[in-house]
Amino acid sequence: MCVVALAWAAHPRWRLVVAGNRDEFHARAAAPLARWEDAPGVLAGRDLVSGGGWIGVSEAGRFAVVTNVAGHPRGEGSPSRGALVADFLRAGRLPGDDALAAFGGFSLMTIGADADFRTNQPEPARHPLAPGLHGISNGPLDPPWPRTRTLTAALNDWLAADRPVDALLDLLGDEEPAVAGERPVFIRDPVYGTRCSTVIAVDAEGNGTIMERRFGPSGASDGETRLTFTWR
Repeated sequence: MCVVALAWAAHPRWRLVVAGNRDEFHARAAAPLARWEDAPGVLAGRDLVSGGGWIGVSEAGRFAVVTNVAGHPRGEGSPSRGALVADFLRAGRLPGDDALAAFGGFSLMTIGADADFRTNQPEPARHPLAPGLHGISNGPLDPPWPRTRTLTAALNDWLAADRPVDALLDLLGDEEPAVAGERPVFIRDPVYGTRCSTVIAVDAEGNGTIMERRFGPSGASDGETRLTFTWR
């Protein structure tokens, strides 16, 4: 993922609301959002190069999303950041700090028994994810990046207006840069651009919906998936 806004325990109706775009090379193979056959209870898209994920939920009551940190690419032979999402959704566990240092730069938000933010830049660190609105792009949590501010503000407006969950997908299609020269929320590019938009909403009773809208190199939508789940 490359820009994500998240509302955690921030609204009486909603336990969790997430809206995010995955920016990636269009040529990199990926499977659409689905229930994973080899990991019962996991609902996520899948990177077919490394086998990991970028955002998803587990019916065991877990959520995870990862973004890369600009300037800290994955080194040759280092593990894929997508494995962090896959491992957490499957079993609720992550590697120790020494192992996390081997990954390319990442920011990771997870919700399970606890709600946490983790990163390995400039060194491995973990701290609780406080109730409220948060945003990440290709840097630290809640940075003043224009596209992150834009999406987080749009999510806040959505919560206040009590609009349908489907409307969150429209927020992720914003192509207007908040600041001239900066990237917008949605990147239309035939080589490296927004590949999919994902929305997750879990209400106070634990009833959840996850939706994914996919895009081709032209930026036009070429598929959409909607699944429901329950957090016990």
